[in-house]
Amino acid sequence: MQLGAPPPAAAAAAAAVWRAPTFEARRAADARELLAALLPPSPTVRQVQQAHARLAVLGLAASRAMPHLLAVLPRLLPDKPRHRGDDGGGDGDHYAYPLALFRRANSTSAFASNNLLRVLPHPLPLTLFSRFRRRNPHSFTFLLASISNHLNAAGPSASACSFLGSHVHALAVKAGAAGDLFVRNALVHFYGVSGDVGAMRRVFDELPRVRDVLTWNEVLAGYVRTGMMTVAREVFDEMPVRDEISWSTLVGGYVKEEELEVALGVFRNMVEQGVRPNQAAVVTALSAAARLGLLEHGKFVHNVVQRSGMPVCMNVGAALVDMYAKCGCVAVAREVFDGMRRRDVFAWNAMICGLAAHGLGRDAVELFERFISEGLSPTNVTFVGVLNGCSRSGLVAEGRRYFKLIVEKYRIEPEMEHYGCMVDLLGRAGLVPEAIELIEGMHIAPDPVLWGTILSSCKTHGLVDLGVSVGNKLIELDPTHSGYYVLLSGIYAKANKWDEVREVRKLMSSRGTSKSAGWSLMEAHGKVHKFLVGDTYHKDSVQIYDTLDMINKRLTEAGYVPDVSSVLHDIGEEEKVHAVKVHSERLAIAYGFIVLEAGSPIRIVKNLRVCGDCHEFIAGNADELTGVKQVQRRIREAGCEVLRVDHAGGMEEGHAKHGRADWG
Repeated sequence: MQLGAPPPAAAAAAAAVWRAPTFEARRAADARELLAALLPPSPTVRQVQQAHARLAVLGLAASRAMPHLLAVLPRLLPDKPRHRGDDGGGDGDHYAYPLALFRRANSTSAFASNNLLRVLPHPLPLTLFSRFRRRNPHSFTFLLASISNHLNAAGPSASACSFLGSHVHALAVKAGAAGDLFVRNALVHFYGVSGDVGAMRRVFDELPRVRDVLTWNEVLAGYVRTGMMTVAREVFDEMPVRDEISWSTLVGGYVKEEELEVALGVFRNMVEQGVRPNQAAVVTALSAAARLGLLEHGKFVHNVVQRSGMPVCMNVGAALVDMYAKCGCVAVAREVFDGMRRRDVFAWNAMICGLAAHGLGRDAVELFERFISEGLSPTNVTFVGVLNGCSRSGLVAEGRRYFKLIVEKYRIEPEMEHYGCMVDLLGRAGLVPEAIELIEGMHIAPDPVLWGTILSSCKTHGLVDLGVSVGNKLIELDPTHSGYYVLLSGIYAKANKWDEVREVRKLMSSRGTSKSAGWSLMEAHGKVHKFLVGDTYHKDSVQIYDTLDMINKRLTEAGYVPDVSSVLHDIGEEEKVHAVKVHSERLAIAYGFIVLEAGSPIRIVKNLRVCGDCHEFIAGNADELTGVKQVQRRIREAGCEVLRVDHAGGMEEGHAKHGRADWG
């Protein structure tokens, strides 16, 4: 047999019609051998039909070839409902070809029957199962897989049909197939997907000797799926053999349950034990590092990818771009992005959103235009990124234009995040009345976060009366949200209305609402250190405060005057100065001076907005005295960078829902 080389799998999948290679077939050749020569590794239905036609032309499409054609068919998806008058006939037409193959095959063959069960979606396998004359244990495996796939895809809405799996279980027991390893694995998987961990565990415990690593992995995945991480960890620790899927499942479970540092620790342990991580584990670990803003952990994962020789596919590339951008290394994120051979919309979105989050709005807009020029279709997230970039860079005209394009050109229904970006854009520009008009004209009910953005703008621009009105409205809408009380207090404090500040604080206290505690995280030598305001619990607390005193002394000698406007209490100036001097980010900076080498970056992750004085303490201002600038330059030359990362409910000023990040 002389074969031409088939095209790459990716190109074959993208092509509308794949041209089969020319060859001279031996009539004695096995059907499987012929199909292997005619088809790419992952064929489409269309390509299988072309191969079938080629066999028919050569006179080789005998009934014995039909089961092998069924075997290479991809699993079919359920038909979408068609409207009357559509071309293509009824809903069953999509399955006519595999059914025709089955009829042409030897229908008494269990091989043909099982492959038909494999390719047809729920509920067709259940309908056909009773008509099969020949079955074997694999028949129950494919039948359970059909139900499990349906449950997995449809989620809770499919729970009503989960009893069908129990019925198949009973049939397998009656047929004497329930002791087969593959059937048991399919049963464990079915009960895990359906959420019945009790039945899953009973199947697992019934025959301890009929298990393999897949059985253990399915039980582990079942507990992870239901959020039972304590039990999942016990199962993981008991496993006699673990593979990369075992580790990946555990890492993913901890990320799902927001135990991000634990997930990163499991990933590191996996690597240290010599297990080569799969792409799922890498992407999940990068996601955890990104959400925590922990660069050292993210770099460790990247190094693992490079050392293992894992190809940077689109999923891994997008996760790397997202991680570096969220950890403050936007330049490195851009290097990874530019180095990707192929990019999907997720990679573009990560890069556009990363540029926007770092205030590089014009770069985000330019990248968006390049994205469009390459013929790609933007998603909701794409527009969140580009609008956020416009907001942070004050590009009001561009933001208005892109907001119109969402509906007028791309037919995307604006979501709360898009409105949030526009309200933020207009509010930052001082166009608060226009922002309010936009909210009042929304096609969906505005959430309190949008009004919180208006409240923040009122504070920024000194709109006391409007801020008081909006603040009181917000407190009535959501009396448990501490950020609204804090913003309203800030507006009163800015106007020196201290009696009103006290009233807001009393109201906040009477309703059992307290201000979110600010914290800062800092990485040093592979460990994460957490600081609270005025923290004295760190083991090096004495050294930290000595170093901080040294920094404050040098700034004071250079003429630096603290900005205490963020202290919303009617107390003396000296007490206010002390209050801002012990903010958590300053403690983290001082600790960085102690433990890191000169020139090493000090990267800090915060859950709340950096106050004005800490911003000046770290970044400085062009109008400051030369001596102050010199001291601050020395701080920055030591590598200090402060990054605020918004965690759910963690912001004072009402933007947490829109997932923005600010440089300090």
